[in-house]
Amino acid sequence: MSDADQHDIETPENILRRFDIRHLENDVAEGISILSMPVADLLNPFTGAPTIGPLAILLDAAGGNSNHYRRSNTEWTVTSELTVELSPDGAAVIFGNPELPVIANSRPLGPKGATALSVCVFTCGDVTVGGGTVRSFYLPAGEGMPQTPPPFALPTPRAPLADLMAVQVRDDEDGSTVLAQCVDPILNNSLGIVNGGVASAGLELAASAAINTGRPAPMRTASLRVNFLRPFFSGAQSRYLGTAMRIGRNTAVADATAVDDSGKVALAARLTAYV
Repeated sequence: MSDADQHDIETPENILRRFDIRHLENDVAEGISILSMPVADLLNPFTGAPTIGPLAILLDAAGGNSNHYRRSNTEWTVTSELTVELSPDGAAVIFGNPELPVIANSRPLGPKGATALSVCVFTCGDVTVGGGTVRSFYLPAGEGMPQTPPPFALPTPRAPLADLMAVQVRDDEDGSTVLAQCVDPILNNSLGIVNGGVASAGLELAASAAINTGRPAPMRTASLRVNFLRPFFSGAQSRYLGTAMRIGRNTAVADATAVDDSGKVALAARLTAYV
């Protein structure tokens, strides 16, 4: 990947480095983006269990690139929807092979219009473990264009997920699980907005915790759908709230929101989990 192509991607380079996301193949003409990311060692700070939440970060990077590559010279892209789907054995394969990264292979789905949609397939080794979609809309170039990010040192060994995402577990609020999103410039775009993949991962952590906290046999996330409602700025009161909608014997559904300092909901998600 050339230096020019490396700069001309939707996800800031510092976020890719923070989460050890690596470029395997990029075809700008075809809108193809193939990235890898280690996932199996990352734990939900609520439960201490392995989590597929970080797949949202990988998906947003790969799928965002596929849509971004199709913009005109006067456009920039912003994610508006994101979905993650896991195969029935996807989590078991990922967590059972901690030495293998997850590879995201993303490409366009249908023509570009006012929005663009990309579809992504996740593999771990030779096994297809899931997939997802990213929908983006287009802004005039210059609105939210990336600036030079602040420098940072890559932690060695890799820090826990809570540190990578700059999140903290807080006391329950009205029966919800609460995950504070602390301020960390590394996780922001040039407008100071929390990266969409990071915010989506925060929603998964909170929603999954709402279902699984205190359960001896946790349910595993099968699907996550995220809608981006407005920019999400981190601050003293920014947080993710997870609320269980229904917990049955074999399946559960939870909702999660990302709330900014003003109390406004910036992102909303629904999660479905199975035993």
